[in-house]
Amino acid sequence: MISIAMILFAFLCGSLPFSVWLGKIFLGLDIRQFGDGNPGATNVFRAGNNLIGLLALMLDISKAAAPVGLAYYSLDIRGFPMLLIAIAPLLGSVFSPFLGFKGGKSIATALGVWIGLTIWKASLPGVLAALIGVVLFTPPGWSVMLGLGGILVTLLLWLPDPLLIWVWVFQLIILAWTHRDDLHHAPKLRLRSSKENPKK
Repeated sequence: MISIAMILFAFLCGSLPFSVWLGKIFLGLDIRQFGDGNPGATNVFRAGNNLIGLLALMLDISKAAAPVGLAYYSLDIRGFPMLLIAIAPLLGSVFSPFLGFKGGKSIATALGVWIGLTIWKASLPGVLAALIGVVLFTPPGWSVMLGLGGILVTLLLWLPDPLLIWVWVFQLIILAWTHRDDLHHAPKLRLRSSKENPKK
């Protein structure tokens, strides 16, 4: 019963659209009208408020890290129930009932899952690899894939837990789907793109 309750709790936490709510409360704006239309923290930054954007980012990370960390470390849940708990916040973010089951790309929520499971051990390499991808590649969906690649290398070399590997597999599937438009295009080096499109 505890596992079932935690799965539902994790889904509910993940489904909370903090970026949309903060945009409406503090900015009086629907942040989905900015950038790529994604209801995530990136578009809060694009709406012009870095402080609220940072708050939205922290909440989007925490809404996954908190329930996953609670289940993994405090309740000591493992196996298939823990896998479902780890995936639930991401599914809640992608299919949020608060947004008519239309959520976002859920990058911050995915990061929160790894913080909940490994603190910094898998999340930090993932962030570093993604930042390298942001610098080197376009479109941005490939940066997310590079971040997942950094996490996979870390898991295989340092944390070869089957549970963590399965969480990674399901995250790959979900994030590949949320970034499917980007991944339809082959990655391009930003340096090459800038040379091909010089400023006039």
